[in-house]
Amino acid sequence: MASPASPSPELLGLLDSHDEPAVLLDPDYHILAANVAYRRVYGEVGRGHKCFQVSHGYTVPCDQAGESCPLKGSLETGQAQRVLHLHQTPRGEEHVDVETRPIPGADGHVRYVLETMRQSKVASARPSAEKLVGRSSAFNHMLGLVQRVAPSEAAVLLLGETGTGKELVAQALHELSPRHTGPFVAVECAGLTDTLFESELFGHERGAFTGATSLKVGLVEAARGGTLFLDELGDIPLGMQVKLLRLLETGTFRRVGGIEPQKADFRLVCATHRDLEALVRAGEFREDLYYRISVFPIHLPTLRERREDLSLLAEALLARIPSARDKRLGRDALAMLRDYPFPGNIRELRNLLERASLLADDREIEARHLALGPHQTRQENLCPESGEIIPLDDLEGRYLRQVSARYRGERRELARLLGVSERTLYRKLEGLREGRDHGQD
Repeated sequence: MASPASPSPELLGLLDSHDEPAVLLDPDYHILAANVAYRRVYGEVGRGHKCFQVSHGYTVPCDQAGESCPLKGSLETGQAQRVLHLHQTPRGEEHVDVETRPIPGADGHVRYVLETMRQSKVASARPSAEKLVGRSSAFNHMLGLVQRVAPSEAAVLLLGETGTGKELVAQALHELSPRHTGPFVAVECAGLTDTLFESELFGHERGAFTGATSLKVGLVEAARGGTLFLDELGDIPLGMQVKLLRLLETGTFRRVGGIEPQKADFRLVCATHRDLEALVRAGEFREDLYYRISVFPIHLPTLRERREDLSLLAEALLARIPSARDKRLGRDALAMLRDYPFPGNIRELRNLLERASLLADDREIEARHLALGPHQTRQENLCPESGEIIPLDDLEGRYLRQVSARYRGERRELARLLGVSERTLYRKLEGLREGRDHGQD
């Protein structure tokens, strides 16, 4: 095989003009040159090595090893390609946003490919006390979307079950955005009445209503220059949705009891575990508001969808829990967790580990310390032997009836284990009781 062609001084100058780590490749995956930033971050690389060998330790290109290969995509399309990969580095595996740009020769065919690498600032493939943690394909897909949309001003809608870490992802979006020096303001929308929601969001003037003894700055105003995170957006009262829509369309608002319009300046991130499209069809959520907030939806995977991250997440969470920093999971405990369905996702895993760390007298957390409780029989009780497909609302109802009947602790503790607020649990149980009273069971 012929040795790789040497790039021209002009191409080498282009390579070194990049502030981020970058390498120049030929169509056969050979690394022809690396810039100063690359050598500073990843160390020296021998000319002629293949990129998949250096970055992954593979013996074949990425696409033959089950991953997306941006270089192959650029060769096939003649266009720039971008993917998020786990790369081997002197510090271990790291999440790297890889972008390839083809450089054609005089004949119009791709002769070189410029590959630029950006390390993720918000994610880690190793246990971390601060960053998002994961290495599964489901996690990497989600992280790739976060990395793409974060630098923009586009409204982001985070979708996923309770306990999947939506607020942490919202904070990651903020940290990667041009607004990262501004405030990150989170609003819990569940359980707020129309009046309370309006006052919290927009603030109020002194004397606007009984008890308003002073001016109150609302959360929209507090988020000026930063990010406004509306958590559990699906619970916003219908009457307030039109006011939120007006805020987004005009970029202005009025405090309760106020006359002068105030200028809003924030990047919007919303989150919900509910099916907003179904709510729109049911007339419980405004269609025009839905299209305003869902410019860039991101699905957050459940813990069931990223089971290969379980051990890594458990190690990271144990390091974050004060009572568990010197504890580790035993083999039997980890095996039990791998078979557990985790209806409460990462939040439930954290709660289980915190409780287990307090029960474990020694450094090792054993299976008997986990106390999985009512969830252990969830799969065998809820999956019909007939293979019948059960509507999700019915499935949730059956599960809540089983849990509430078996659990002997306080409702507050049950809500914590389920990964919901006590108010949300109360509302769901009341709905089940009302259904029975009206003969729906």
